[in-house]
Amino acid sequence: MGNYIVSCCSTADMSHERYEKREIYTVPFHIIVGKDDMEDNIGVTITQEELFRRMLAGEEAHSSQVSMAAYVEHFEKFLRQGKDILHITLSSGISGTLNSAKLAQTELSEKYPERKIVIVDSLNGSSGYGMVVDVAADLRDEGKSIEEAQAYLEAHLQEYNTWVLSTDLTFLIKGGRVKPAAGVIGKMLNICPFVTLTESGSLTVAEKTRGKKKAVNRLVEIMKERAENGTSYDGKCFISHTNEDLAKELKAKVEENFPNLKGRIETFLVGGTIGVHLGPGTVVLFFKAADGAVREFK
Repeated sequence: MGNYIVSCCSTADMSHERYEKREIYTVPFHIIVGKDDMEDNIGVTITQEELFRRMLAGEEAHSSQVSMAAYVEHFEKFLRQGKDILHITLSSGISGTLNSAKLAQTELSEKYPERKIVIVDSLNGSSGYGMVVDVAADLRDEGKSIEEAQAYLEAHLQEYNTWVLSTDLTFLIKGGRVKPAAGVIGKMLNICPFVTLTESGSLTVAEKTRGKKKAVNRLVEIMKERAENGTSYDGKCFISHTNEDLAKELKAKVEENFPNLKGRIETFLVGGTIGVHLGPGTVVLFFKAADGAVREFK
């Protein structure tokens, strides 16, 4: 194992047990619900159910990215121990947290010139971001140097697919991801949009389907079209969600169509930061495309 730690923000949306098992260290975003400012730590500071109950009751909710000062405090704990740091951020196409991390990197590199702080933009979000971080932990455990890990990640970031299926447009409309007029029509016609990531890591609506059942089936078809080796895919597959029943339905469908993934799909809750923008009724599928694949959405 290399003499460096793997670090990420709380928006990687994996379980506390997963972070602990993989020795991944997190620094929290904050969510503000009504007048309450709390760390994005779903299940500890607030449950997902309570978050959505308050949002649906009309309380304003938004997120706050990690500040430069918080990054300095987080990084310095490890630098004092003589450890180098490989920190992976939430996509710069979604958040400005990359800039805060780089400012902290600059300040601390002067104070600890003998140590390395490497910052990688995941170009991803939620558990797709988590998947990139999980791969970084694999590389560390394989004995790859921090430079080798950085090079591998940056060469393959485009291959990690994220597909968001939303069956409730309320908060996508509120956040501006879906235009209000289109959202009203979408609700009336039971339209479910598929949101994915562009080449630069921002969000875009890729296509739409009518009806929840058709939407889940289409999500599986998208994975068949794009996953490395098609239905023989045997790489990492994560699902994050704000609706447990929808996640179970999707997981069963993926396992039915991808026999190598049976019993191997990891399911996580969507965290507070991503959750305040997606709201309830959302499931997200993550997998890897073939080496060299590039996202076609600009």
